[in-house]
Amino acid sequence: MSPALPDGEPVPDDGALPAWVGGSGAPRTDRRFGVYLHVPFCSVRCGYCDFNTYTAAELGGGASQAAYAETALREIDLADRVLRTAGLPPREVSTVFVGGGTPTLLPADDLARMLDGVRTTWGLAHDAEVTTEANPDSVTPATLHRLAEAGFTRVSFGMQSAVPHVLATLERTHDPRRIPDVVSWARDAGLAVSLDLIYGTPGESVEDWRTSLETALATSVDHVSAYALVVEPGTRMAAQVRRGELALPSDDDQAVKYELADELLTAAGLGWYEVSNWARTPADRCRHNLAYWRGDDWWGVGPGAHSYVSAHASVPQGEPQDVPLEVPDAKPDAMPDEAPVGVRWWNVKHPRRYASLLESGHSPAAGREQLTADEGHLERVMLGVRLREGLDLRLLTPQGRRAVAGLVASGLLDGRAAVTGRAVLTLRGRLLADTVVRDLTDA
Repeated sequence: MSPALPDGEPVPDDGALPAWVGGSGAPRTDRRFGVYLHVPFCSVRCGYCDFNTYTAAELGGGASQAAYAETALREIDLADRVLRTAGLPPREVSTVFVGGGTPTLLPADDLARMLDGVRTTWGLAHDAEVTTEANPDSVTPATLHRLAEAGFTRVSFGMQSAVPHVLATLERTHDPRRIPDVVSWARDAGLAVSLDLIYGTPGESVEDWRTSLETALATSVDHVSAYALVVEPGTRMAAQVRRGELALPSDDDQAVKYELADELLTAAGLGWYEVSNWARTPADRCRHNLAYWRGDDWWGVGPGAHSYVSAHASVPQGEPQDVPLEVPDAKPDAMPDEAPVGVRWWNVKHPRRYASLLESGHSPAAGREQLTADEGHLERVMLGVRLREGLDLRLLTPQGRRAVAGLVASGLLDGRAAVTGRAVLTLRGRLLADTVVRDLTDA
């Protein structure tokens, strides 16, 4: 069962943005703009998954995979109207990410149509990054070549593990022996490749995790994401844990596995650039996800998808500057006054309702929130501190700045970076990132 949507204020039937968006605080047109396309279909639902996805049996009547591309194109048209009505000139799209679900359950031609809709509506930057997620058992050499021809530049495979019993616990259906093949097929098609891994599955040993990492690295892949398993309420795995059928790993076990991932990936030439992501070079980093972490604008197309438009450029530009750890009481440079700092909205969850609203000419948005300065500040710190580049100390409140020295002394923040004006996590700090955020924000 996917999580409930957030509470929020109603959205007008036409999807119109708040009036202030077109006023003096209008989003800067030079901010990067990304598009997320959600494909909510899966062949089976994995026991740990709480994403907004549906199998054919769960969908019932009125929600057709065959018609989904056309439905998504309707929302792209709506998005263009909403942004223009708000007084926001069209901006070229810098990144596109097709996620799910399993996007590659749709025919490659349908994914190509959706991408062409983005291209036709807003244009793609000459160096746009265009990614699709895929399960290893949902692609062929022909489909990957078709995606590359359509303009996709990158594919992210949900490998999760190379160990059969771990995959079985996760209820993943692919054969781990297929991983080298799909990586090779994608590269032959000219696509960059990322592999997604999960650690901390019940019953997974440290050696199992080592096997998965070494199998991924044996493909010479240039990007790896490694996420700790979180068992969400309402999933089948949560019920298994509650009944005592599965035992969750300890925090120490999770920490050992994270440290092992960082050790092996770093030794293989992949450097961390976000707490859960490693890349061989800066060019191999996922620019779409970086856009989320850096607070850029994006439109999310699809059931349950979220969108965001900011009101102000909130990140001081330029090289880090020397900033003392003890600073006078003053307002952070980037904190606005009373005006909202951005607006976020989200679509209805079920594909049938989503399609019905668009077909009748209405926005599929279910609710929205206008972020206050305090909320925007908290999010900026929470996301920015996770990046290797760290967070500009000028973004912190005086209380947050005063906490930096203690976090350096505790080994959670890098001392040299702090002296040059950045809050950068150490390896230990990455393991305790939530603690660092609490201290920097008093959240």
